[in-house]
Amino acid sequence: MSHTRVRHEDASDAKVTPRTLAEKKRRHEPITALTAYDYPTARIVDEAGIDLILVGDSLAMTVLGHENTLSLTVEEMLHHARAVRRAVRRAFLVVDMPYGSYHVSAEDTLRNALILIKQGGAEAVKIEGGSRRAALIEEMTAAEIPVVGHIGLTPQSVLQMGGYRVQGRSLPEMEELLADAVALEGAGAVALVLEGIPRELTEQITAAVKVPTIGIGAGPGSDGQILVFHDAFELAFSSAAKFVRSFGDAGSLLRQGVDLYRDAVATRRFPSDAESYHLPREVASRVKTPTAPVSLAS
Repeated sequence: MSHTRVRHEDASDAKVTPRTLAEKKRRHEPITALTAYDYPTARIVDEAGIDLILVGDSLAMTVLGHENTLSLTVEEMLHHARAVRRAVRRAFLVVDMPYGSYHVSAEDTLRNALILIKQGGAEAVKIEGGSRRAALIEEMTAAEIPVVGHIGLTPQSVLQMGGYRVQGRSLPEMEELLADAVALEGAGAVALVLEGIPRELTEQITAAVKVPTIGIGAGPGSDGQILVFHDAFELAFSSAAKFVRSFGDAGSLLRQGVDLYRDAVATRRFPSDAESYHLPREVASRVKTPTAPVSLAS
């Protein structure tokens, strides 16, 4: 069966690139971003005109049911990146490098990043960490791999941090995160994700760097915002964080639909005659109608 993609091209359909995001920052136009992990979700997000789609390692929790993101592999990220890539035409596609894929050596990092780009269709990869990642990002940039940095609350550091805690609440921590942002920009990062930091610090970092900042749990002062799709549309099976806003209750809609389907099948109201195929008349006239089974309850 053919599913023809129909799109109405206009100015807003121009392909988003790092230059597009930088230009949006310069013009003070908010950047929109969401996660996606599969073809249908990515297609909806892309066709809605979202600027940046992240195949985030949050899929470990939202899609695969893990407790945290640490167990995710490059192969799993690649599987989901490929599905999203098939759907995306306009958005800038960023793929997370999972825990362990960039922590051992620069050689391993480059190899894993190139897999996500060449085989997964990523247009940039995202790695977590501050100044200690600057040299690595320089090497990746030299290898023509666009990199998005991620500082503040970094979920892959959950064991070291002792949980998911807001970062940058003291003056020394603020100074360190500001230095991290400047270092990653200097190393060649094309954008920065700021997660779980005070809004005042977000404003300082955004003013201090020329690359776009994308906030999550970082207040309104960044150049753009990102949320996990399953959080924004109530498809997560956990309590939402303070910074999450619901933009639609897809979970309730799906539950209601499944209930209706179950009841329709259980009461033999689905499928109906109109939803069934029929033999041609000349064949049907020669087929004996089966006798209805006797009910044992009668």
